[in-house]
Amino acid sequence: MASVLIHAADESVTLTARAVQGLLERGDGDAALLYLALLRRHGTVAPRALAGELRWDRGRIEAAERTLRELGLVAPAAESVPEPADERPEYPREDIARHLDGDGEFRGLVAEVERKLGKKLTTPDVGVLLGLSDYLGLPADVIYLLVCHCAERVARRYGEGRRPTLRQIEKEGYAWARRGIDTQAEAAEYLRRYALRQEALPGYMRALQLGDRAPSASEEKYLSAWQEMGFEPEAVAIAYDKTVLRCHEFKWPYCNGILKKWHEAGLHTAQEIREKDYPPRVREEAPASGGDEVWKYVQQLHRDRG
Repeated sequence: MASVLIHAADESVTLTARAVQGLLERGDGDAALLYLALLRRHGTVAPRALAGELRWDRGRIEAAERTLRELGLVAPAAESVPEPADERPEYPREDIARHLDGDGEFRGLVAEVERKLGKKLTTPDVGVLLGLSDYLGLPADVIYLLVCHCAERVARRYGEGRRPTLRQIEKEGYAWARRGIDTQAEAAEYLRRYALRQEALPGYMRALQLGDRAPSASEEKYLSAWQEMGFEPEAVAIAYDKTVLRCHEFKWPYCNGILKKWHEAGLHTAQEIREKDYPPRVREEAPASGGDEVWKYVQQLHRDRG
């Protein structure tokens, strides 16, 4: 019998018999299409990065990806929301143009973002916004709040006139998605808490003997993490003192390690830390009689803890 297939001259894609059997038994067309797309890329991209190419929204591609994982055809997922650097969707130019022409809300979002950033967006820039909307599922009003937040943060850190890149906006958008921020109310509440944390930063910098300067981006990550753990500046000041005593200088990672241990132990206030981590000091003089070796051990142990 003659073949019913038309053989193209380009590179072929090979499926194993086990994969074919599993896909046929499951009867999931989306999973089969996604698997073919992955094979065409030789498995060098994450499944969710193909959302743009397949023209699927996030829910659809996640369902197909889940089926492939259950069939053992792709590796287990590491996170529910991927990092954009590794798994960002790629949208062809024609898809971007189609959204601009046929989606009035998206077209309006692009225009507002251009006004906010003071520049004309390139096609890849628009693709980033499309990924935030079409793949992550963020509404247009939430995306605009995200852009405004990034613009204000960059201007505060680097001065008026500086604008965030779309890459920076995309990265923050993925962070919002991981936090479950996908409504205007949730975005507004997050921004309110963020503003409160920013107002508190000078107190933490003074607790670390760093003066009144603004923290760098890396320093701010530490300070924000400590605030989220529940530490006030007074508690951080104790960690600073302990760090300098041990290291003879301030080291952010060491101080962070102290605070993480206190957090795991449920110690957050200065009073809790002083009571539990700094018990009343053992008297320095030796006992009146006997137990010299034990007493030396206790003194050494106390010095080691300090």
